[in-house]
Amino acid sequence: MKPRWTGQEYDPHAPEEFDTPHRVFADLRSRCPVAHSDAFGGFWIATRHADIRSILDDPEEFTTTVRNVVPGASATGRRPPLHLDPPEHTPYRRAIDRALGASRLAAIEPVIERHVAMLLDTYIAAGGGDFVEGFGSPLPALLFADWFQLSPEQTDLLWRTAQAFVKAWEAFDVETVSRTSETLYDLARDLLESRCAAPLDPEFDPVSSLLAATDADGNPLPNEMLVGCVRQILVVGLVAPPVFLGSVAVHLARHPALADQLRTAPHKIDAAVEEFLRLYTPYRGFARTTRNGVELGGRRIEPGEPIALAYASANRDEAVFEAPDEFRLDRANVREHLAFGRGPHRCAGMAMARMEFRIALRELLARTRSIDLAGDVRMSGMPEVGPVYVPLKVTAV
Repeated sequence: MKPRWTGQEYDPHAPEEFDTPHRVFADLRSRCPVAHSDAFGGFWIATRHADIRSILDDPEEFTTTVRNVVPGASATGRRPPLHLDPPEHTPYRRAIDRALGASRLAAIEPVIERHVAMLLDTYIAAGGGDFVEGFGSPLPALLFADWFQLSPEQTDLLWRTAQAFVKAWEAFDVETVSRTSETLYDLARDLLESRCAAPLDPEFDPVSSLLAATDADGNPLPNEMLVGCVRQILVVGLVAPPVFLGSVAVHLARHPALADQLRTAPHKIDAAVEEFLRLYTPYRGFARTTRNGVELGGRRIEPGEPIALAYASANRDEAVFEAPDEFRLDRANVREHLAFGRGPHRCAGMAMARMEFRIALRELLARTRSIDLAGDVRMSGMPEVGPVYVPLKVTAV
């Protein structure tokens, strides 16, 4: 067995270009699949699909209550469901799932289509620009504003604050993270207060659904935990989509033949989205800690030591996916990817996210004749992986 710690085997601060993280992950999978980093106070990073899957499938041993993301730890209270393990997390998760049922998704699909059309019309008329700023970032903010039924003022506040929060998180700017997080808490409290006074349909409104939820004894959920839950939801769906959509845009610019193929075969869009999710999973930092201590990948990990789960690496694991760095339409086992996690904390919004990405890709291709890179991309920091700046030149149909 290797010694429990051998220093800086993975450096999340190393400069990255678009393909760099995946080369680093491939190297780690082959020679050091559970690597140590001394960044962010020290953590382990698991890179193989089998190890990450086993961790996600064992919430009794691997808890989210101590550390659920690298970098960072909650300094402003616990936010369910991510900060809780089953069964404590279950009533919160059940309430969120209720507001994301089939009827809600059917109602929100035309809303997504309107937002996508509006943003793309403006972006394409300008000839392109930063795809993340011009399209990838505002789209989920507008979508969440509709899901939460926010006012225009609340929508603007959410978008501006979430953008500042994410940038501060990536820069490990603790002061700005705390300040913007408190603004989001205030928005969550306002939403809960207004829904208490005038509840909406819990099948359509996540805040009303949470207020209607009860614990195992039939008691209402604690108010401060509800505040934390709403605050959690407000941010989580705004972080990954811009990074993912930016990666897709880079891939299409690099592979114009694929873009043309999908333009002529739009029925392949769903399969393309699934392969893009595998290929460009935007997470490398969701985390767990072991309760009792474990041996993983030949390393000894003690209780309380964070283990980052590199979903982006797992989804290019050559032990699971043939030619993992290639984009392959209709890949037979594509659904084995972990882009949305697995187990009790699997992404609650994955159906809505798939719908969002499918519509975005379909309309981007339908409205353009060409998509070209117009400069260098700029990459995110941990916990995401992917571009936060994607300059494009696009030509309209």
